Amino acid sequence: MNPRGPAHLFLAWAVHDVEEAIAFPGTCGSLADTTGIEALRLDQRQSWLAVGLMGVLAAFACRRGRTSEVRSRLYRATVAGLHAHVATHLLASLLQRSYTAGVATALPVMLPGAESARREIRDSGRPLRTRDYLAGAALLIPAALACQVLARVLIRRSE
Repeated sequence: MNPRGPAHLFLAWAVHDVEEAIAFPGTCGSLADTTGIEALRLDQRQSWLAVGLMGVLAAFACRRGRTSEVRSRLYRATVAGLHAHVATHLLASLLQRSYTAGVATALPVMLPGAESARREIRDSGRPLRTRDYLAGAALLIPAALACQVLARVLIRRSE
């Protein structure tokens, strides 16, 4: 087996996260203005570093997906988490009633990449299950938060 889903997923993630990295400071600034929580703000350097850190995890998970012929639990969780992540972008924009970072590429880029990976997993005889989606949320939500915090700390230390 020569799985293509991991490459499709990583490429979709990379394109999607470039949009997120560019737009995240604006989205966070709007959220800080709305809530009054200044800690929500981040600058462009912090945004790019956070995306880069998350890219390490995404690349590692996709590599595990390829070498395990899509059987890796880490890969399955990542696919499920990124598949569900599309809906979080749509929901965030609906709640804010405006553009939010990542929504422009969620449907046309991230969803097809995640669907390609999900179909390949399904075709391998072990389709994604609810537990994979729960594992994806348990992996990706804390990882994204940790990447954001680490990026803030590292950028502030370098100043």
